[in-house]
Amino acid sequence: MKTIRILVVASLCAAAAACAAPAPPDTREADAKAIRDLEAAWTKDAAAKNVDKWAGYMAEDSVVLAPNEPVVRGRDKAKEMIKAMVADPNFAISFQPTQVEASKGGDFAYSVGTYSMTVSDKDKKPVTDKGKYVTVYKKQADGSWKAVADMFNSDMPAAGAPPQ
Repeated sequence: MKTIRILVVASLCAAAAACAAPAPPDTREADAKAIRDLEAAWTKDAAAKNVDKWAGYMAEDSVVLAPNEPVVRGRDKAKEMIKAMVADPNFAISFQPTQVEASKGGDFAYSVGTYSMTVSDKDKKPVTDKGKYVTVYKKQADGSWKAVADMFNSDMPAAGAPPQ
């Protein structure tokens, strides 16, 4: 009787294992390519000062962490920030990823890269800043990727900071 129970339990375990769902496919490489393609389009739309398209790369609940500024929460607030930036006649921006990683689960990815941004100084003269950024993406229900967190900072030392 004990042997029969062991055989039944072993058979049930084997059957359950055979019926288990297969592991989902590893889409990391395709997801990383999708992020690279997204950022190529995003930098073009940002350079064209297209506020609506630029904001469209961000999730509704995104956060933007710009240097020396309060946290910007939500796509609508980010759009206000973008409008103010592109209103500057000297504004220009470009960015490119140097590293993109996607999760094995296929729902999150991040990019690390460099940027160049030109703005007006207090005398309305153009000043170009170069720096780095990290952007975290989340795959949306429709399969698109949206930025949920975007942070950037300058490579230039702050005023009064000792040289590096």
